[in-house]
Amino acid sequence: MLLDDASAEFHEFFERHYAELARLAHLLTGETDAADDLAADALVALWQRWDRLQQADHPLAYARGVVTNLARGRIRSAVRERRRITLFWSRGPEKVDGPDMAAVLDVRAALARLPFRKRACVVLRHAFDLSEKDTAVALGISVGTVKSQTSKGMAELVKILGAGAAGDLVAGRRNR
Repeated sequence: MLLDDASAEFHEFFERHYAELARLAHLLTGETDAADDLAADALVALWQRWDRLQQADHPLAYARGVVTNLARGRIRSAVRERRRITLFWSRGPEKVDGPDMAAVLDVRAALARLPFRKRACVVLRHAFDLSEKDTAVALGISVGTVKSQTSKGMAELVKILGAGAAGDLVAGRRNR
């Protein structure tokens, strides 16, 4: 394949999936600014392996997996940094910029309290409306693990948010 053909195909993939990958990164990390960076970093990594990625059965699932892994690394790094900072400084409550509604902030805060795998399963299943199989492929885990982690994650969200709010979260997905 000519480089120009590969470039055109990658450009088409980029245009079609960049926004979704950035949204995934935002929902996993809760950081708007980091979402674009993570999506861009993932696409750079995908471009470097584009010849192999084109042969994959599910290139978008692979791309989601790359974003998920980059988000996990960013979260781990942030946790380590926060631990270092708390040794020296006390933190006040975070200020939220923008016109976000209280419910959106509650859901984001509740998602941030979930362990990463549960959060990733809930986000991919309910915010992205992926099937259990597609979620499993994106995360590199079994369908059974997706089912259990999603169920446990939703149960934790119900405890955090209340049954009504968690139900609205799932119902909102169906109404889109």
